[in-house]
Order: sequence, then structure tokens, then C-alpha cells
Amino acid sequence: MCNPKITNPNYITEQTSLPLAIQEETCNSKKRNYAPTFIPYNNQQGISLFDIQDLIPGNHVSRVIDEMIESIDDEVFFSHYKGGGRSSFHPKMMTKVILYGYSKKVYSSRGIENLLSENIPVKWLAAGQEPDHRTINRFRSEQFINMIDSLFEEMILLLIEQNYITMENYFWMGQKLKPMPISILLCGKKQRRISRES
Repeated sequence: MCNPKITNPNYITEQTSLPLAIQEETCNSKKRNYAPTFIPYNNQQGISLFDIQDLIPGNHVSRVIDEMIESIDDEVFFSHYKGGGRSSFHPKMMTKVILYGYSKKVYSSRGIENLLSENIPVKWLAAGQEPDHRTINRFRSEQFINMIDSLFEEMILLLIEQNYITMENYFWMGQKLKPMPISILLCGKKQRRISRES
């Protein structure tokens, strides 16, 4: 431990004790000294086994998303995969995570990744898996974009079948419209004005 550029040959590298006597001051108070007590806490302990599903209320939006996506046939999801290569995250799980993020107004892939690491309902939807932001973005831009039309159609049919919605009334930009083909509403401003007035 000797640097030849800054030390001389008489430099002592051994540790010596200082001859200072430290005197402890004693306090002669009549109060008793109690040690502080705390609730036991150890974040390095083993994981206790419990069902994460018990932490989510029965009417939570994550349960609705889970029920709706699980009721859709697997072929709607699997038809967009060519197969082969490394195992992918399950498309139902990825869809649930993205839809939950959208329901909480989190649209970026990094924000959804952050939800996966911090939010209990998303951890439950993802079954503890944590895809990174690149995987989420790749799924959204390659598979999800292609299946969104068929997915939307399946979800609407399920909602009608379960009597959550009826196809009696349509609303467009806050206006109640009579049922008519969507192509009429989208063809021009005159058509929209006519349909609003009637």
C-alpha cells in the first residue's frame, strides 16, 4: 500500500491505535430506558402463498376484461400467428393487459410495462408475467392491429348475447340517431345534418 510517487521510505503503512481515552458520560436519570418496538417487517422473506385474485374486488374492470377476453374463441387470436420460432406470450394475456391499460388511460408501451410491475389487477391479468415495452409495442403493431376488427365484432356479439347492450339505439357525437347503416353517416356533411334533424 505504498505509492512511490507520493510517499517516502519512512512512511508507515501499519495501523496504530490512538492514545486517547474516551470517557463515557453516565446519565443518572430516574426514567427507565425502553427499547423501541416495531411491527415485524422483512422484505427479504419468502413469498407467502395466497391467491392474488382475492385482492381484486368482484366488480373491478379487470374482471370484466378477463371475462370478455376469455369468452372469445382462441381461433380469433391464433389465426394471426404463423407458428414456429420462440414461444410467444399468450395473445389473450397481451390483449387483456393492453385493454386494461387503455381503460386506465395508459396508452404508451412503457406506461403499460410500468403497470405490469406496479398494479395488482394487471399482475393478475398477466398471471405474473411481465413482457417488456418492446414486446408490448411489437404485439400491438403486428398482431393486435390485425385482430382488432374481428375482436371488436366478437365482443359486440357477446355483449348482445349476454344482454349488456341492445342494437335499438345508436348515439353519435352525443346525438341520438335512428338505426341506419353506418355508411350513410360517414358519406358527407349533408347526410349527417339530415340524420341529426330527423
